[in-house]
Amino acid sequence: MARFTPEELEAARDRVVPDVVADGLRVLFCGINPGLMTAATGHHFARPGNRFWPVLHRSGFTPRLLKPSEQQELLSYGLGITNVVARPTARADELSAEEYREGGRLLALKAERLRPAWLAVVGVTAYRAAFDDRKAQVGPQSRAFGDTRVWVLPNPSGLNAHWTAETMAEEFGRLREAARG
Repeated sequence: MARFTPEELEAARDRVVPDVVADGLRVLFCGINPGLMTAATGHHFARPGNRFWPVLHRSGFTPRLLKPSEQQELLSYGLGITNVVARPTARADELSAEEYREGGRLLALKAERLRPAWLAVVGVTAYRAAFDDRKAQVGPQSRAFGDTRVWVLPNPSGLNAHWTAETMAEEFGRLREAARG
């Protein structure tokens, strides 16, 4: 992983991180928003300590542990990545309620256009803010976007101490089983 100076990371706030998407995916994973390391590298979940890639592998979604730089390989497994909010920040708490709501509106349109079987939002707090659903819990949701069903997953950030890599892999595995059908 490349090392970035604080100045280079700060400059990353102005970058757009492209989605990894295609029509008709099995699962479209949706992060909260790009962190500065993700923006600097152009690779989703790039921050060391983020558990997305290890959990994705442990749950059986990928046959091997992928590096963030190999994110395009997800498409061959019927998987993709996007974000609720496109704006890179150092921390998700820098996002406004309006950004979450607008991100949720745009995400719904994206899901209707791309038609993944499942939209998997990683982070219950982000899901609640984006879709004004204060009672949402981790797991499948009653909400759908066209034929796209919605699942909320735990946030894989290393800051999320409520979930271990093992318990996250179990929840991701539940989604993987549901996406098989």
